[in-house]
Amino acid sequence: MTKTNLSTKQENTWCPGCTNFLILEAVKKALSKTIEKGTKQEEIAMVTGIGCHAKIFDYLNISGIYGLHGRVLPTALGIKLGNPNLTVLGFAGDGDTYAEGMAHFIHAGRYNSDMTLIVHNNQAFSLTTGQATPVSQEHYVNKAEPLGEFNHPLNPIKLALCSGASFVARCNAKDIEHTSQIIEKAIEHNGFSFVEIIQNCLIFNKEMNELDNLFYKIENKENKKTELKEAIKLSDKWDYNSNTEKIPIGIFYSQEKPTLEEKWPQLSKLKNKKISWKDLKNN
Repeated sequence: MTKTNLSTKQENTWCPGCTNFLILEAVKKALSKTIEKGTKQEEIAMVTGIGCHAKIFDYLNISGIYGLHGRVLPTALGIKLGNPNLTVLGFAGDGDTYAEGMAHFIHAGRYNSDMTLIVHNNQAFSLTTGQATPVSQEHYVNKAEPLGEFNHPLNPIKLALCSGASFVARCNAKDIEHTSQIIEKAIEHNGFSFVEIIQNCLIFNKEMNELDNLFYKIENKENKKTELKEAIKLSDKWDYNSNTEKIPIGIFYSQEKPTLEEKWPQLSKLKNKKISWKDLKNN
């Protein structure tokens, strides 16, 4: 079997030691497994936002669109509408997902399109010198807020569950093997999959870097009749505000339900025939 080449020749400009390197490796491992199971490399597409995370576009050998800040999800949805047979991944930061992209995040759960969103969460706008995002902890002092962040952070896991996302998970960027396994399962899931990866930033908001001893793996809640309220209760175990509370990682919730592509007859027809719109006139 020929080994899948998911690397590119682009010069990597992430900071030396950045945990994005680890996320990239986890994604490559997950995609390699996906391709081994029969998905063609040319049938995988990605969308990235704006931020340090988005440079993964240059380092991952799949097709895609380098998108706008906060617009990863609508762009990914557009790709799925154009060809529902593609495996679509969105890569976004906590800034563009939970700030400008918040409305798209909520509705992605409602629509349940068959695609995967991977959020690189370092609790700061690191590309633009460390301003607070909606998940930065209270009292976080940064250039835009010299008196510190006044607001309590959002809980994206809980929000995703309440919005109807059918696959919700959290990972630790430093655990490549576990993260790759979760991403692989997210890609396999038929519906909207949300995977948040907690990562360090070497430069900004370093107060939230000392979390390694707080992570603990939960039993994966997949293919089981898990009550949604149980997953929501589990999501409250960490509030994104503390660097002393235990932080659950793993699959919080995974339930099959009708996808957007299955509910729309036009898209269902394309998917069943394994064709795109441009092929429709010949079928």
